[in-house]
Amino acid sequence: MIRPATPADVPAIHTLIRELAEYEKALEEAKATEEQLHAALFGDHPAAHAHIAADDTTGETVGYAIWFLNFSTWRGVHGIYLEDLYVRPTARGAGHGKALLAELARLCVERGYQRLEWSVLNWNTPSIAFYESLGARPQDEWTVYRLTDEALTKLGGGQHSPA
Repeated sequence: MIRPATPADVPAIHTLIRELAEYEKALEEAKATEEQLHAALFGDHPAAHAHIAADDTTGETVGYAIWFLNFSTWRGVHGIYLEDLYVRPTARGAGHGKALLAELARLCVERGYQRLEWSVLNWNTPSIAFYESLGARPQDEWTVYRLTDEALTKLGGGQHSPA
């Protein structure tokens, strides 16, 4: 069963985020608090959205997708950027991941969005194979760049040297 997340789901989502971070060998980087997630998903100005995958028999939350809108200047319309997709290892193979992606694809089609995009770690070959089985293709001509921590502060704080 796939459904939009509610505020009551925040503790479960937080737990699953930490499980995903551990799987990706980066638990120490998962610093988001439940309060931050609640504000981002359900505050006055939500920055993101979430869907829950629940076990059909028990109703237990076994996975989630967190996503937000992006915009293509070339296509002139929004798309969905999938920040996280995670299904607990014990629940994999039951169709939860595919159902979460299908729901986001359905939202794209329904709302006229033309892209559903996400990133995957290069070493995560099981996920890559899964995504490609659905028809997704890597955008290997693009390289993701990121500013964080000191580099972000330096650039944003005006302490950078002139070009």
